[in-house]
Amino acid sequence: MQERISGAWLGRCVANTLGKPVEGLTPDEVRRYLRAAGQHPQTGYLPLLDPLPEGVSHLHESAPYSAAGRFDAVPRDDDLDWTILGLHLLETHGNRLTTADIAAAWLDRLPFTQTFTAERAAYRNLVAGHLPPATATVDNPYREWIGALIRTDIYGYVHPGRPRAAARLALDDAVLSHTANGLYGAMWAAGLVSAALVCDHATDALEAALQVLPPGSRLHEVQRELLALAGRGADADEAMAWIDARLGHYNWVHTLNNAAIIAAALLWGEGDFVSSVGLAVAAGRDTDSTAATVGSVVGALHGTAAVPDHLVAPTRGVVRSAVRGFDRVTVTELARRTDAVRRSLAGPTPPAPRTEQEQEVAS
Repeated sequence: MQERISGAWLGRCVANTLGKPVEGLTPDEVRRYLRAAGQHPQTGYLPLLDPLPEGVSHLHESAPYSAAGRFDAVPRDDDLDWTILGLHLLETHGNRLTTADIAAAWLDRLPFTQTFTAERAAYRNLVAGHLPPATATVDNPYREWIGALIRTDIYGYVHPGRPRAAARLALDDAVLSHTANGLYGAMWAAGLVSAALVCDHATDALEAALQVLPPGSRLHEVQRELLALAGRGADADEAMAWIDARLGHYNWVHTLNNAAIIAAALLWGEGDFVSSVGLAVAAGRDTDSTAATVGSVVGALHGTAAVPDHLVAPTRGVVRSAVRGFDRVTVTELARRTDAVRRSLAGPTPPAPRTEQEQEVAS
C-alpha cells in the first residue's frame, strides 16, 4: 500500500507543476500555448514563452518559477499545502479530527496570504470571530468553488478502500469554507482517491466515488452523465465539448466544471499519467488543481512507476511548502508518514469494489 500512496503523492506534486503556468486560461488559450511550445499534446513541463503566442492573454503569476528549467523542487502551491496540512492534522488528531481542529491549524500553520477565494474568506471570518459553519457563508461568494475539493486527497490516502470514511473527514474539513456542491466536491475527491488505492482502473474508482455523493446533487448528475458518455463510446473531444456546452457558464474555479474535467481526463487518459494529466491541462480553467487530482489518482492506481522519471528528476523529490514546519519536505517522507497514519487508523485494507460484471457473476 505504501507504494501506491507514494505514487499518489508523487503524481499529485508533479501533475500540479505541469499545470501551473497556464492556470486560469481558456481551453483555446491553452491550445495556442501548447502548439507554440511544441507540446500539443503536452508531454512535459511548459517552457516560458516570450513573447506570448497570439491569442494568449497572460500566464499565471507562478509561471516564472513553475515553467520548465525554472525550479529545483516542486514549486509551492496551495493544492499541495492543503494536502500537507491535512497530513499534519491527521498525525495530530487521527480520526478524532474536528472542524475546530482544522480551523485552529489554518491560523497556526498557514499564512493568510497563501489562501485564496473561499479559504481566504473563511480565514478572515475566523479572525473576525465567526465559527463554522458561518465561516463558509459570511461574505463568501466562492463557497461552491473548487477550494475544498483540492484539500481532501489526504483523507483518501489514509483510508484506502473506504470512500465513505474518507468522505466523512472531507466533509468535516469542507464545512469550514464551503456549502452545497463545494462540500460534495470535497467528499467526491476524497472518495475517489480512497477507491483508486485499491482499484486497477479509473472507471471503477469513479463509480465508487459517485456513491458518496447525494443522488440529487448537480455534481452527482454531472459525474453520472460523464460515466454514461464513456460507456456509450464517446471520445475525449466529445467529452470536453460536452463539458464546455453543459458547464461553460460556471466560473473557471467552480467545482462542477473542474470535477468534470478531472473525471474526463481519467476516463479518457487510458491509465497513462502524461495523457491523463495532459487532457486535464488542455481543458483549461483551474489547470494546476485538476491536474493535481488527476495525477494523484493515476499514481494511486499504478504507483510511482506511473510517473515518468524525466518529470520527477527536475524536482529532486523535494516539495516547497508554506505550511509551517514542512518546507522542503521530501515526497518520500510525506508518503512514509502518510502510510504510518494509515496503519494507525485502520485494519486490513478492504478488497477493491466489484465491477458490475463481477456482481452479476456473484449473484
